[in-house]
Amino acid sequence: MKKPARVVVADDQTVVREGIVMLLGLLPGIEVVGAAGDGDEAVRLVAELAPDVVLMDLRMPRCDGVEATRRIRAEHPGTQVVVLTTFADDASLFPALRAGARGYLTKDAGGDEIVRAVESVLSGDAGLSPSIQRRLLERLSDPEPQPSPGPAEPPDGLTAREAEVLVLIAEGLTNQEIARELHVSTATVKTHINNLFAKTGLKDRAQAVRYAYGKGLVRPPAG
Repeated sequence: MKKPARVVVADDQTVVREGIVMLLGLLPGIEVVGAAGDGDEAVRLVAELAPDVVLMDLRMPRCDGVEATRRIRAEHPGTQVVVLTTFADDASLFPALRAGARGYLTKDAGGDEIVRAVESVLSGDAGLSPSIQRRLLERLSDPEPQPSPGPAEPPDGLTAREAEVLVLIAEGLTNQEIARELHVSTATVKTHINNLFAKTGLKDRAQAVRYAYGKGLVRPPAG
């Protein structure tokens, strides 16, 4: 008889998390071995329990699901990640897949769909809902956007990553949005911002925007 898949559930909303755990307890082939309220706790439970799969929410405090997925896949490659989230937009989907998630479901998924996704990722396949598969096909059929030209070397001793953060600031992204875009923690983004402000003498984000345009890191829109 095949052993049940050992699963950890990560979701910051207590009612949702407990509901998912209860549902999974009724499903054949799944054994819930732990539940986490944020990404840091999910990583800790994976290290402690070595589950087969984590069902991972994306938008959680302290350490979000993308960062937790990246850490789990880097530190514990024997554990697969299936995202279980409310969001199916590109800004949620693609960072999660790039971070190493092998499955992606939305929270309207039924029990059978969750079981299929878990079984798929454990057999080496992708566990994607039909709507996510369609979204991927649509996205892959879109033409690739052309990157905007920029200077070969970042100015004033900035590292390439600091310059990248500066460009995203100039494009109006918040620290959390920058973290999702670059697949790092918000704390890491703040460190990059502090470093680039120190190197350039900038005082605030408004000055950073003017600086980015002035140094040619960002081009004004044509027209």
